[in-house]
Amino acid sequence: MPTKRKVQELELEEQIEAPRAEAKEPPTDMIKYRLEHIKSKEGVIGYILRASTSALVDIKDPSKIIDYAILSSAAIELGENLSQEFSLGKINSILLEGKDINILSLIIGEQKLSVFIEKNVNPNLIYKDLV
Repeated sequence: MPTKRKVQELELEEQIEAPRAEAKEPPTDMIKYRLEHIKSKEGVIGYILRASTSALVDIKDPSKIIDYAILSSAAIELGENLSQEFSLGKINSILLEGKDINILSLIIGEQKLSVFIEKNVNPNLIYKDLV
């Protein structure tokens, strides 16, 4: 029978390991919750979250949804191709800096997320809110 100290150590290890596991791949509901928070920030234009069978899109200018969807997909695919070509390992995030907007793209488990932000928004703050 384990001692009280051993039980406490095991409980502590479980408490430490649980957040680490969640940090590797947050559930879709957690990502959606974080996106709701992020989209309310000044300078955030919108986002596209793609899974294998579905997509969640929230862009302030609906006329640009198709352009942003193509751009999002191309950016992530290009990042993956470059990573393979130069043996960089699995990519976690990509930042594209454009003339007027930046695109922060992340791969979270099997989901691909692109957040479109104005140039004056710090992408590191958005990234920290997502992971």
